[in-house]
Amino acid sequence: MKRKLYSTTGLILLVLAFLAFTVLNNLFFSTLRLDLTESNLYTLSNGSREIIDGIDETINFYFFFSDEASEDLSSLRTFAKRVEELLGEYVLYSDGKIKLHVVDPEPFSEAEDQAADFGLQGVPVNASGDELYFGLAGTNTLDDQATIPFFQPDKEELLEYEISKLLHNLTVTEKPVIGLMSSLKIQGDMNMQTFQSTPPWMVVSQIEQLFKVESVDVSAEKIDEKLDVLMVVHPKNISEATLFAIDQFVLKGGHLLVFVDPLAETDRPPQANPMMPTPPTQQASDLNRLLSAWGLEMKAGSILGDSQTALTVGAGPSGKPVRHLGILGLQPGNFAADDVITTSLESINIATAGILERIDAAGTTIVPLITSSSYAMPLESFQFQFLSDPSDLQKGFKPTGEQYMLAARITGPADSAFPEGIGATETENTAETETPISHADAINVIVVADTDLLSDRLWVQVQNFLGRRLASPFADNSDFVVNALDNLTGSSALISVRSRGRFSRPFEVVQDLKREAEARYLTSANDLQLRLTETENKLSQLQQSKKEQNLLSLSKEQESALVQFQNEKIQIRKQLRDVRHQLDKDIEGLGTTLKFINIALIPILLTLFVLGLNYIRLRQRWNNSISE
Repeated sequence: MKRKLYSTTGLILLVLAFLAFTVLNNLFFSTLRLDLTESNLYTLSNGSREIIDGIDETINFYFFFSDEASEDLSSLRTFAKRVEELLGEYVLYSDGKIKLHVVDPEPFSEAEDQAADFGLQGVPVNASGDELYFGLAGTNTLDDQATIPFFQPDKEELLEYEISKLLHNLTVTEKPVIGLMSSLKIQGDMNMQTFQSTPPWMVVSQIEQLFKVESVDVSAEKIDEKLDVLMVVHPKNISEATLFAIDQFVLKGGHLLVFVDPLAETDRPPQANPMMPTPPTQQASDLNRLLSAWGLEMKAGSILGDSQTALTVGAGPSGKPVRHLGILGLQPGNFAADDVITTSLESINIATAGILERIDAAGTTIVPLITSSSYAMPLESFQFQFLSDPSDLQKGFKPTGEQYMLAARITGPADSAFPEGIGATETENTAETETPISHADAINVIVVADTDLLSDRLWVQVQNFLGRRLASPFADNSDFVVNALDNLTGSSALISVRSRGRFSRPFEVVQDLKREAEARYLTSANDLQLRLTETENKLSQLQQSKKEQNLLSLSKEQESALVQFQNEKIQIRKQLRDVRHQLDKDIEGLGTTLKFINIALIPILLTLFVLGLNYIRLRQRWNNSISE
C-alpha cells in the first residue's frame, strides 16, 4: 500500500516538475536558439541582422496564409510553417521593432479584402474557385508598403533574401541613384512593327527594386555628379566628349560599373539576307581609351573559350546536345573567394565574353573578380560569325593552362586618359569651362568583359503570373550585378543575404578528371581526323581515276595504294572508336572507383577499425588475467 502511494506521489511530482520546467523555459530561455541544420537555415545572416539593427521605427509584418484552402496541400503547409518560423526569428532579433501579424484571409472576409488592398495575389486551388493567399506585406510608420505577392516553394533558398529586401526597402528613406547608360535596349523598347512595347530586361527590374535608376544618354557630354554609380553597358562607338565626361566623373570620385563585349549577341540587328551575318566588329564595344590609362584593357577581337566550364546546347546540325566553348557556366572556383561581390555566388552564365589584360605601366591595383579555368584559350571572334555547329570550335582547341580575367576591380591612384583635356566646349549658359581633373588619389571601377550575361536567356525564366512578371533564376547573374552596385554605393548588408542557402554541390574533382580525359580525347581525335581526311582525299582521287579510266589501266602500285588507303581508312575509323570508348571507359572507371570508396571501402575500414579495437581490448584483458 505504501509502495503504491509512493508511486502515485512520484508520478504527480514528475508531472509538476515537467510543467514547472516548461514555464521556466518559456519565461527565461525563450530567446535561446540552437540551429543544428547544415546551412543554418533558422539562423539569420549577419546582413539581415545589420538591416534589423538599422531600424529606428516600428515595422509591421502581415503574413497572409489561407489555412482552409491549403488543407490538402501538405508540402505547401510545411513551407508556410518554415516561412512563419523565419519571420519569427526576425521578430525575436528585433527586440520589439518588428511586429508580426499572422492573417488567415478566409473567403469574403475583411482579411481577404486587406490582402487584396496590399496587392497580394490569390491563386485558385480547386474547381469551386477557392483562392489561396501566401504572401507577406510590410508597413512602416510613414505608411510605406512593400510586399511579396506569393512565396514560391521552389525558391526557398532565396527566402531570407526576399524578406530582408522587403525590410530594407521599408527602412531606407532614400535609395542610391544609379545612372544607366546603354547602347542596348536594356530598359525596354517599342516594337515599331507591332507597335507593342517590350519590357525591360529582368536585371533592370531587379536593380529598380533596390535603387533609383536614371537614364543617361549615350552621347552625354557631362555626367551628373549626384549619381552614386554610373553603369555603362556596351559603350559602342561613343564620342570622345562622352568618354571625357566618364573620365572626369570617375576622377571626381564617382563610381563606375562597365560592361564591354567583343561580340554582343544581344546587339545582333535583323538581317535582310540571313546568309550575311553581322560582322563581329559591329557587335563589339570597349572602353580601352579610358581603361588603358587605369591599368586594364580588353583584348581586341578575342573571345574566351573554356572547355571546363563550357555549357551544353542543343544547337548541332544533328540536333544532339553539343558543348559550346563560348557559352560558359562559371562556378565558385572561377570567382574571387575573398571579395564581397563574388564570395556568395554559385553560378554565372556568360556568352562570347572577352578577355581583360593588365597594363603594368599604370599605378592602380587590379583585382580579378571572375576568371576562367586553366582549360581555356583565346578564340578569334570571326570564328563565331558563320558558326552553325558549336563542335567546330573544339577542332584545334588547345588549352594554354592560363587563367584569363573576365571581370576585375580597379582601385588606387589614377591619371586621366585626357591629360590635356579635349578643348573647351562653349555653351549658352557658361562663359568659362571647368578645369579638367588630371589625377585622382583613389578610383573605384568594376569592369566586366561581357554584356550578354545581363540578358534574360542566360540566367532567368520569366513567367507572367496574373499580370505580374515573376522571375525564376537559374544562375546568379543578377545577384552579381546587384552585389557590385551595392558594393559601389557603400551598402553591403544585402550582399551577405543574397543567394544564401544554395545547396548545389558539384563534383568538381570528377569534372576536372572528365575535362582532362576529354582534352586527351580531343587531341587524339583531331590527329586521327586529320589523317582520316587526308586518306579519304587520296582514296577519292584514286577512285576518280578508276572511274575515268579502265581498272586494267591502273598500275600495280596504284592498285596497291588503293587497297592500302581503304585498309588505312578502316583502321583509322577503328582507332577513333577506340579513343571514344577509352574516354567512356575512363569516366565509367572513375565512377566505379568512387562507388567502391563510398559503398564498400569506408564500411570495410570502419569494420577493421572496430575489430582492431576489440582485439586490443581482448589482448589487454588476457594480459591482465595472466598477470593476476
